[in-house]
Amino acid sequence: MDIEHFYVEQGQGEPLILLHGNGEDCGYFKHQIEAFSSRYHVYALDTRGHGKTPRGERPFTIRQFAQDLLEFMEKRQIGKAHLLGFSDGGNIAMVFAVRYPDRVEKLILNGANLDAGGVKRTVQIPIETGYRIARIFAGKSGKAKRNAELLGLMVNDPNVPAQELSKITARTLVIVGTKDMVKEKHTRLIAKSLSNAELAFIHGDHFIAAKKPEEFNRIILDFLEK
Repeated sequence: MDIEHFYVEQGQGEPLILLHGNGEDCGYFKHQIEAFSSRYHVYALDTRGHGKTPRGERPFTIRQFAQDLLEFMEKRQIGKAHLLGFSDGGNIAMVFAVRYPDRVEKLILNGANLDAGGVKRTVQIPIETGYRIARIFAGKSGKAKRNAELLGLMVNDPNVPAQELSKITARTLVIVGTKDMVKEKHTRLIAKSLSNAELAFIHGDHFIAAKKPEEFNRIILDFLEK
């Protein structure tokens, strides 16, 4: 393992791992850590190259982040955990659950997408433009290189075929905002492609965990405790 994850750990009980979105850190879940730690052993991670976790030398891809998560669990002897991933964190959780289905207790995908085509074009076009510009300057500027890597995750990843989701055995909650940047039909495709999934909508945009924490947390806890 070429990195040490920075993470916040709180509570006791079954392990619940929180995975933030692109360009963020574990602080995104400040309204969740406290609420969930009363019943679960919460680990909120900073992904490779995000927050206080170093970039390391390995590839900067969703699949590498899923591999990093496995190494994080192995190191702490976490055999199986509940996973809650938001946005790119949802994509990491989804790829992880496809690859290592026996390591996932319950899965929560918040604003995840199978590929770039699942994101509304009004959001995706500026991302793709920014990515192309950042790549031009990546050789000359460290900041541009970082931007190219971050935007690249949203252009080139995760590219999971819908039929691959049949490999996921965990009970899954797919949860999004009614005005999410992920297309509604794409979210419904994800839920339909899973063998044991339920779908929940919260009135709001992509950032429902941050903006509607009470409603979001109640739905998550109800799901976990069923």
